[in-house]
Amino acid sequence: MGSPMRETVEQAYATCAEITRAEARNFSYGIRLLPPPKRSALCALYALARRIDDIGDGTLPATEKRDALARVRKDLGRLGEADDPVLLAVADAARRYPVPLTAFEELLDGVEHDLEPVRIGDIEELIRYCRCVAGSVGRLCLSVFGSHGTDPALASQYADQLGIALQQINILRDVREDLVGGRVYLPADELEQHGVELRLDDRGALEDPQARLAGYLRFAAGRAEDWYGLGLRLVPHLDSRSAASCRAMAGIYHRLLARIEAEPSSVYDRRLSLSTGEKARVAMASLIGVGRT
Repeated sequence: MGSPMRETVEQAYATCAEITRAEARNFSYGIRLLPPPKRSALCALYALARRIDDIGDGTLPATEKRDALARVRKDLGRLGEADDPVLLAVADAARRYPVPLTAFEELLDGVEHDLEPVRIGDIEELIRYCRCVAGSVGRLCLSVFGSHGTDPALASQYADQLGIALQQINILRDVREDLVGGRVYLPADELEQHGVELRLDDRGALEDPQARLAGYLRFAAGRAEDWYGLGLRLVPHLDSRSAASCRAMAGIYHRLLARIEAEPSSVYDRRLSLSTGEKARVAMASLIGVGRT
């Protein structure tokens, strides 16, 4: 019979797994491919990252959001005292894997940045933002995946680059939704160079009377593809199950990127997504190692 503490930790991991099943629309397909110990740990890290994102995306006033983010920062400094199930599971995962808890601090910085109207000035600012909110997640995943036959710093760099790539894809997918929310992550200097002014028409769709926005989105998609190629160099340095998980998570986003590049107008009036069947096929192909996702 297990100890009460062990049962409590197991219950905490079960809570995190349930959060992941309910909320991780894309990542859950890759997480499922991991062996149980790594799956549990990654669910715990995802659940805390989800909590942070939900604070930023919620309906509370900005001052209350800042207070909530400050409480998470404080919680990170006292994980050993945690009785909250998500924090308890993260604390246990950090004992079993080299989890870089500072990556959560970076994620908090990125989410706090989003509490005010966002205007990104140039590509350097965009990459810094992507590194905070998604490169950090890539490095958290790597801490559970583990790597072999490579310099840990190099593996961390690849994970960071893959996270930056996926965030750029998110930005392209969500350009309309973000504009409605007062956020523009596409670099202002590039929009000006391409003659693009982001506006909504009477139907609430993005305007593009001269196809300049379509041309710009193809340009930005090409850059995201370059970052994706850099980040995917991580895969050969992972064990087979972790590599499959990584390919599945990244591959779903890569499919979205291909659709945006082929038809930029597909994001003008809706949030583009893959069907459940398409996501499952990407995950299955990743598990059996078919092709480059």
